[in-house]
Amino acid sequence: MAIIQWFPGHMAKALRQVKENLKLVDVVLELVDARLPESSRNPQLKDLLQDKPSIIVLTKMDLADPKETRKWIEYYEKMGQPAVAINSVQGSLKVIDKKIKEVLAEKLANKKARGILSQRIKVMCIGIPNVGKSTLLNHLVKKNVAQVGNRPGVTKSQQWLKAGKDLQLLDTPGILWPKFEDPIVGKKLALTGAIKDTLYAKDDVALYEIEEFSAKNPQALIERYKIDEELLELPTVEVLLELTRKLGFKDDYERASERLIFDCRKGKLGRYTLDDVPKDPAKV
Repeated sequence: MAIIQWFPGHMAKALRQVKENLKLVDVVLELVDARLPESSRNPQLKDLLQDKPSIIVLTKMDLADPKETRKWIEYYEKMGQPAVAINSVQGSLKVIDKKIKEVLAEKLANKKARGILSQRIKVMCIGIPNVGKSTLLNHLVKKNVAQVGNRPGVTKSQQWLKAGKDLQLLDTPGILWPKFEDPIVGKKLALTGAIKDTLYAKDDVALYEIEEFSAKNPQALIERYKIDEELLELPTVEVLLELTRKLGFKDDYERASERLIFDCRKGKLGRYTLDDVPKDPAKV
């Protein structure tokens, strides 16, 4: 089983630029995928943000299990990490603007007390590829100023954008990290579209998907693919082979694997969350 990894040169450059530009901003929006809040957090970015006010923004909440999203928000807030959840298209500016002003309340009050009238807030947006940064930024500025694509690695450079009266946003490219310590993280990122589809074995990811849904939500597989519950009691390889035949691909399990992956991404298996909220705070 191949280890999934992707760290092109522009990501290393972008990481250096993030470090250099942190001193220019008041707060950082760290975008994560609501379906895998911790697995989609770049540990290198987490380390860089130690002394900078930040807000975790759980994107794509419309694809995630709403109960699990609420648990993650509560968890982060309990840990002293401000967090909000959005779907990148409805009411995002109001939600994010309110949270930013909560986080920076003391700083903004001090500026006002010193007679500084401008309340322009400089915000950096960071996250892994295909987490929804460009989609969110376009919505916040109400223009198609950030290039969007339903694939990772679309944004290659940084740019400043204006949002509303008060926010000035710095967009950055999606940045992964050089090595996934847990191979399951790579599979989660591949399944949700953070890694280029040419860089991993489709069957490995489809097998992970089958295993995950069989354990947490078998009904989603049963209803989507019209299979008997007993099938999911077999080894996952046999389940994949049977699904391949049932989907009309004969013995082409590669095509079947691709179908399973894209069905999952498009929400055809329903709303799901791959990361469990940890019981031990030290694990995050």
